[in-house]
Amino acid sequence: MLLVFCGISAPAAASLAIFNDGRIVKISDYRVSGEDIEITLPGGGGYTTSLLAVERIVDDEVAAPPAEVKDLKPARKGLDLSYKTVRNASRPTPYARLIDEECRKANLDVGFVTALIRAESNFNPYAVSRKGARGLMQLMPATAERLGVRRSFDPAANIRGGVRYLKSLCVRFSNAPELVLAAYNAGEDAVESYGGVPPYRETVNYVKKILSWWSPPPPAPTV
Repeated sequence: MLLVFCGISAPAAASLAIFNDGRIVKISDYRVSGEDIEITLPGGGGYTTSLLAVERIVDDEVAAPPAEVKDLKPARKGLDLSYKTVRNASRPTPYARLIDEECRKANLDVGFVTALIRAESNFNPYAVSRKGARGLMQLMPATAERLGVRRSFDPAANIRGGVRYLKSLCVRFSNAPELVLAAYNAGEDAVESYGGVPPYRETVNYVKKILSWWSPPPPAPTV
């Protein structure tokens, strides 16, 4: 099996390691080695722990310009992110049938999910990020385990788990796409702590990129 690694060692810039037990640790570097992650702490020192203990890693916690975060402020009412046949992806994409099937089951917008997969892996089922995230929807091992995904490189299993997770975020954040995407990237707790899109440059750019690829559904006609 061919694995595509998007870099194994992170650049020497501050990052945040978010652990399953709720701890948020500032780190200066990290390296994924198999099922473990070697963490370097600011000022020197570090330790190795299981990748299963890490919920996610967010690169570069330096705040994005306030104007950029303000641009992503969600509307008071969430959008209609439900599944509709007419909202299918506008152009054929790899794994379109699997994406459509899982979106239909979860009642989730196909175009929204397709744009997220494009950003996460560009439809490469064997993608592995330098953080250790795997597969089409870039599930971290801890997230995959929580979702019951045993084979992250299996397209059907990965999409099923990723869509299920995304649907739970839609419920939690009332279908506000900016908040749903921010939570997928930076974590639910970060979104709730900041009361909106966290000012992490990585997260702000991630949300803006996906929204630029996805066309929101038209508003419901008024009676």
